[in-house]
Amino acid sequence: MCKDLSQSEVRNMMLSPDQPESDLPWGQVDRETLLDTLNVQCGSMPAETEDGEGKVRSVHLPALSREEKRRRRRATAKYRSAHATRERVRVVAFNLAFAELRKLLPTLPPDKKLSKIEILRLAICYISYLNHVLDV
Repeated sequence: MCKDLSQSEVRNMMLSPDQPESDLPWGQVDRETLLDTLNVQCGSMPAETEDGEGKVRSVHLPALSREEKRRRRRATAKYRSAHATRERVRVVAFNLAFAELRKLLPTLPPDKKLSKIEILRLAICYISYLNHVLDV
């Protein structure tokens, strides 16, 4: 994105009633000219340059690392919202699984509230007991 533009440059680029649309970069018909204009305004290098002999050669900008790409993607509101939704669905499924497991375990009283760790420990003991019953 164009981080190097000053506020006045951005303001000048915005459509105002006294400025004709043809003066703006996006009002230009030629796509390459538009991209060159935006590259110059953003301070980035063009994708191709002409060397001394009139030949066009590509200029490769340093690629972002995998970690930097991941950081930038995770910084978007859309990604965070989707991640939060997936996490809520995961937690609901997790709690339902514990509730189902809790229904299968014998306790006194039957409606006693157990923590998740208590449910797991009780399940381990109950499975051990059932194995012992089968072995005898």
